Amino acid sequence: MRAILLLFVLAYSWIVSGQIIPGYEEYCYKKSDTISLRILVRKPQLAKSDSCSPAIVFFYGGGWNSANIEQFKPQADYFTSRGMVAVLAEYRVRNRHQSTPFDAVSDSKSVIRFIRKHSEMLGINPNKLVAAGGSAGGHLAAATATIEGLNDLRDDLRISPKPNVLILFNPVIDNGPTGYGYERVKEKYLEISPIHNIRKEMPPAIILSGTKDHLVPVETLQLFKTKMEEAGSRCDLVLYENQKHGFFNFSATGKNKNEYYKKTIAEADKFLVSLGFLQ
Repeated sequence: MRAILLLFVLAYSWIVSGQIIPGYEEYCYKKSDTISLRILVRKPQLAKSDSCSPAIVFFYGGGWNSANIEQFKPQADYFTSRGMVAVLAEYRVRNRHQSTPFDAVSDSKSVIRFIRKHSEMLGINPNKLVAAGGSAGGHLAAATATIEGLNDLRDDLRISPKPNVLILFNPVIDNGPTGYGYERVKEKYLEISPIHNIRKEMPPAIILSGTKDHLVPVETLQLFKTKMEEAGSRCDLVLYENQKHGFFNFSATGKNKNEYYKKTIAEADKFLVSLGFLQ
């Protein structure tokens, strides 16, 4: 009977904490009476114990509503093969935590601060930190670089939450009246909308998106690029003809031989090479 009870407890714990992916280490970066949020970290196979590798942290999409921490696992695995430390980040979503996009931004900034604070333990160069994500996750990656507020006061605010590079897959970057998510943020959109908070010394960015994305118009991305360049920052925009929202995701079934997963990851790799993050 005790053995059956133990199995039940272990099974319940697995459901609550989420499955740990083989090859990844789990760290809790934020904990309170009601939430426990984690990052999953994979280190390069050839990394030395005293090495400090560039790192890339991925934020999943889902409209700030649902969570799939494994969405960018294929991309994370690829970049570890290239010598980077890869991080899959969890954050609060409405379906699990009755949270708002503002909470998600706060969590994403906490993730960056946690990684920098523990960079030595993780084998990471804190000055070579890439934030990446798709859709709402792209919004969070961009928000860590652009949004000054929405900090968790429990964090060490002396540590910068701004990444050194952005890789954005069809990102939600406009939360204004004509943008995505306005119904969730309303008149507070200026507090959370990346395109409305671009300033000098933004990290270099690459945006990878499809020309038939019904959620993120090409015109919005072009305007973001223009504003970034006017502020003195590099912003590459790579558009894929006739591709819709989420076109870059890896498919386990091998549909279309994952053509656009391969193309987008190749562009991201080339971008990081150009910045000296990869050889």
